[in-house]
Amino acid sequence: MPSKCFSFTATKNRCLKSSFSSRGLRSTFTDLKDGTIMHCWVPKSRKTTRPDLILIHGFGANSMWQWADTVRILSTHFNVYVPDLVFFGDSFTTRPERTESFQAECVKRVMEANSVTKMSVVGLSYGGFVAYAMAAQFRDCIEKVVICCAGVCLEEKDLKEGLFAVSSVEDAANILLPQTAEKMRELMGYTFVKAPAKVLPSCLLTDFIDEMFTQYVEEKKELLLAIAKDRKLSDLPKITQPTLIVWGDQDKIFPLELGHRLKRQIGENAQLVVIKNAGHAFLYEKPKDFHKPLKSFLLGSTKSPPPNNPQDQT
Repeated sequence: MPSKCFSFTATKNRCLKSSFSSRGLRSTFTDLKDGTIMHCWVPKSRKTTRPDLILIHGFGANSMWQWADTVRILSTHFNVYVPDLVFFGDSFTTRPERTESFQAECVKRVMEANSVTKMSVVGLSYGGFVAYAMAAQFRDCIEKVVICCAGVCLEEKDLKEGLFAVSSVEDAANILLPQTAEKMRELMGYTFVKAPAKVLPSCLLTDFIDEMFTQYVEEKKELLLAIAKDRKLSDLPKITQPTLIVWGDQDKIFPLELGHRLKRQIGENAQLVVIKNAGHAFLYEKPKDFHKPLKSFLLGSTKSPPPNNPQDQT
């Protein structure tokens, strides 16, 4: 079978790398000296007058595809860091750990290697689990937290009790790690209110899968299993940093109930912004509705909880 001569996804990757570079970022690798290599986009020239900000991606396309628009908007206000989590992009480990706590530790060590001691963190979906873990584990270092559509407050029993569209983590993994164009369409049906996959040809979807979903498939399944295993809300540490929670009102991956649950868990230091007519992929569906409260929250004072928002639903 002849190899394909053109890949739209690979071409898009090259364009995104160029875009990140034009925004003042450079690609780096950090050897954690324990079998773990972390890739991260970091500022070419860190400005001490700007606060430091980490953007942590979720499952799906690599960090560049998920954060390109956000980097464009925030890179003039912050020293922006965009890591690839372990088993995504160019990061990997030979260690057996698969928890979000381990991912949080790896990201923190990358920041230490870049001489960053105080930072805010934005986590999208699976990245929200990691961001929450960083806020809980490194309280003195994390100043503000943004959790985007991440079911941090889920419990293992929620799967059996019907909160999710699937009844097991294995079923979730089959959706979140598509290996065929048909499965890719199914995933996009879950993540978008109006799924664009219906009009995309199968060859483009297959190309995307070849570039994004064929590496570390089993390891990524283990990451998903680690999220839900024996998970109880009573075991979740309470974070105290000012926190912005952002959710699409029609999220089918992590239902909005989990956003309200997280707001109750954190309490008065948290603000919940619900984006109307948006699903799990609100970053693509309603980027302006996301970036406006994000920018306002991150650039506001850290001395008090976020102000009430007209979209706040508690």
